[in-house]
Amino acid sequence: MHIELVTETWPPEVNGVALTVQSMAEGLRQLGHQVGVVRPERPEESPRPDPMLMLVEGAPMPRYPGLRFGLPAGRRLTARWSAARPDAVYIATEGPLGWSALRTCRRLGIPVATGFHTRFDDYVGRYGAGFLGPWVLAWLRRFHNRADATLVPTEELRESLLRNGFRHPVRLARAVDTRTFHPGWRDSALRADWQAGPDTPVVMHVGRIAPEKNLELAVRAFRALQAERPDARFVWVGDGPARERLQSANPDFLFAGIRRGDDLARHFASADLFCFPSLSETFGNVTLEAMASGVATVAFDYGAAREHLRDGEHGAAVPFGHEDGFVQAFVRTALHPRRAAMGAAARKAVEHLHPLAVAGDLASLLAALGPRRERAA
Repeated sequence: MHIELVTETWPPEVNGVALTVQSMAEGLRQLGHQVGVVRPERPEESPRPDPMLMLVEGAPMPRYPGLRFGLPAGRRLTARWSAARPDAVYIATEGPLGWSALRTCRRLGIPVATGFHTRFDDYVGRYGAGFLGPWVLAWLRRFHNRADATLVPTEELRESLLRNGFRHPVRLARAVDTRTFHPGWRDSALRADWQAGPDTPVVMHVGRIAPEKNLELAVRAFRALQAERPDARFVWVGDGPARERLQSANPDFLFAGIRRGDDLARHFASADLFCFPSLSETFGNVTLEAMASGVATVAFDYGAAREHLRDGEHGAAVPFGHEDGFVQAFVRTALHPRRAAMGAAARKAVEHLHPLAVAGDLASLLAALGPRRERAA
């Protein structure tokens, strides 16, 4: 198949959408599909001749340093897809580029799927504009209902979108690269840099350091652990607008900045417990990465945790929003004598989520869009 992927974020940008779409592209290509990518051009990037890559103009994303959104490119997309018509298009983001791609697909009659990656309707509340939530949800519904299918990572989210008037949500599992994220990356020298010995509990948070991630709960949980284990260490991987305030208020925390690839894998595997208190995720790829790294994980019971994390077996899956329960489960897991065995079991639980298997499922879903549209007509 000839498949075109449209996205407004792409590595080296570090976020779940960018990494997920890149994994899709690589997996589809390994399966023999012809894959084109349409995305914003980065300021430091030099245009290069590549018929499978279309770069569009972009603009900085407010409050997200280093990220850009793509400007509308309807005429260029029409010319591109008229000259070499794809069998299907997948649109990962709902920005101006995504909207123009969706309109172009409808105009040309190209089967199109969208991806529901980010709960923008929830995010606005985390930034003090909760009154906009219903409007944002309506905007998202209008966008995704123009597609032939909306791909979501969990059955829980599929059912939620159906209840909220989204017409065609379809579950597509997320993958995790278990060759990259592996317990073998555990590094005693790195732990020594953190002033952690073999028996020191090292807690890790990986992700954007921002208000929507519920970080105050992570601080509260760690302080409760420190009351039992004063030698415990808390390592933060990532960056964001809340980092400066968090670092100033907690000078004993270790901030590692943004890490990628093998370096990120080394950080994951060198921890003992992954703390993920966010309540605003569509999925939470980092949960799978921690589990693949053999690290016991504590998260709320939704998204990736609902799909894959078994309470008491791989760490703790806490009822959604129960913050006192989260703190208790976090301390209990951190001090559990079988914590390392929980991490090993967590890895076993995600070993089947191979990127090629998920890419094959994606190709099958996209191939079915044309016949589905014909039946609907």
